[in-house]
Amino acid sequence: MHRKVSALLCAAALATGATACSSGATSAADGGGSGPVTISYGIWDANQQPAMQKIVDAFQSSHPNIKVSIQLTPNADYWTKLQTAAASGTAPDVFWMSSTRIGLYAGQGQLQSLNDKPGFDNSTFSQALNAIYTMGGKQYGMPKDFDTIGLWYNKKLFDAAGVKYPDAGWTWQNVIDASQKLTDRGKGVWGIASPSWTQENLYNAVYQAGGSVISPDRKKSGLDDPKSIAGLQYALDFVTKYHTSPSAQQMTDTDPSQLFASGKVAMFADGDWDTLTYKNAPGLQADVAPLPAGPAGQATVINGLGNVIYAKSKHSAAAWEFVKFLGGRQANEIQAETGTVIPAYQGLSDTWVKAVPQFNLKIFIDELQKAVPYPVSGNTSAWSKDTQAILDQVWAGKQDLATGAKQAAATMNAALAKE
Repeated sequence: MHRKVSALLCAAALATGATACSSGATSAADGGGSGPVTISYGIWDANQQPAMQKIVDAFQSSHPNIKVSIQLTPNADYWTKLQTAAASGTAPDVFWMSSTRIGLYAGQGQLQSLNDKPGFDNSTFSQALNAIYTMGGKQYGMPKDFDTIGLWYNKKLFDAAGVKYPDAGWTWQNVIDASQKLTDRGKGVWGIASPSWTQENLYNAVYQAGGSVISPDRKKSGLDDPKSIAGLQYALDFVTKYHTSPSAQQMTDTDPSQLFASGKVAMFADGDWDTLTYKNAPGLQADVAPLPAGPAGQATVINGLGNVIYAKSKHSAAAWEFVKFLGGRQANEIQAETGTVIPAYQGLSDTWVKAVPQFNLKIFIDELQKAVPYPVSGNTSAWSKDTQAILDQVWAGKQDLATGAKQAAATMNAALAKE
């Protein structure tokens, strides 16, 4: 589970007040008094907070009796705090939801179904994104954005080493060769960062090798397939065989995205969500290319976030007005224009691409043709944490890959059998 999705949100209690609302946004269930309703909005990405605030400001302009308070919780704490808050009845009225957690929260009755809400319309989103947030025929999340993975590279380091920039024709071997030429231990420069992160790194390599993470019916793990192991081996070799990547401990001490942003790493497979991080990194001259082709060709996982309504929200009608606005064109245009993430609303990807012209962001859109849905099940969290821990042990050199892959598959299968 990638780092943008692997943590959660503010357990702050809601600021409540008696209320009446313009545009029919509230009802008696929302208080029915004379003052404005205040709803909370839980998010986890500081990079996106300015764009989310612009969206809130636009919403409040048309809904003056609904106030929205953004509650930002750092990645590392988001899911832990959300789980506690949801169980105690104090979760935010509206909050970000990931594909890996939607099954769990919907299954526990913590989310409101959107299908029966007045004015619900999901036709502006792709079927694939709507499907992520649909469980048992009910849609619980309004798609917010989507993401793919690209190969970010440092042009200054490539130029200094006399290595040509990555392009759509690159294969695994091109990346291996380039990483060796770009590594300069005397200067503390690594050719590539290859962490045990699944979304940014390992899952892509598995699919490029022709393997799988989970079967189409979501009943069996594919991590012990020889092709899947070959994909994992490709990613691991940068650390243990070629020594062109920082070690697992070094990447634990300093996030690989920070190493790349500071000019210590020449290549790094990362998502579009870090665009602003790299844009604002002092002195970084970077760009992004498609992921390389493995034995089975090119592949990248596609994922995305959604906005959901807490089942126990005291201001459900107001929360729905806000979620409906979040799913509209105006809110998605704001996301696109700020260059934060690729908006889920169809037809706005070009706006996002043009927002940061210094990078070839179009590759993230083009990669949709090679995209594989992020592997999930009814309760992804029941196996994702444990399998990640096993892969971390492999990357740390405490377990061999073949044994670790089989153990990870067995862990997945045991959890999937209970769904």
